[in-house]
Amino acid sequence: MADLSIEAGDRFERLAAVAARPLAELLQCPPETGDLLTRASQCVDFDAGQVVFRQGAQCDGLHVLVSGDFVRKAERFQMRVTLGPARAGDLVELAAALGGGRHTYTLQAVTQGSVLLLPMETLHQAFASHAPLRMRLLEELAREVSRAYITCCLNRVTPVRRHSNGTTRNPDQRTQE
Repeated sequence: MADLSIEAGDRFERLAAVAARPLAELLQCPPETGDLLTRASQCVDFDAGQVVFRQGAQCDGLHVLVSGDFVRKAERFQMRVTLGPARAGDLVELAAALGGGRHTYTLQAVTQGSVLLLPMETLHQAFASHAPLRMRLLEELAREVSRAYITCCLNRVTPVRRHSNGTTRNPDQRTQE
């Protein structure tokens, strides 16, 4: 029984270590860099059902969800997959914004909401004038990947196989023969 409590404590520590950082902490920068980002930022309103960006489209900047509920959807191996919700305060598609690439999923509004867009060109200027900003966002991306991995591991269900004789066996268990 003691092993289980240690295991639960371990899980809590792992999740705490990769918890999302406050947006103000991530975007902390000198006043001139902050002013540059503020002047260039655009607040865009979306109605329920509207698409913020589509999978495969070129990323136009860093998206910060201001209000409303959104859903992440992707098409993988010719299947549509719902990746999960996104809510106010979330930075979405950090990988696409930092890599200057294409969106890896579609973001759609579930309720009426607003998104703050920090355009790509302005982000590059901000990174050039204050390099720690890019590093903090890269660290947040690493935490995001870790959170997804831990969540996936915690929610993993071990399949059970049924044998012809009616018994069940966990495939992770080894038979002693």
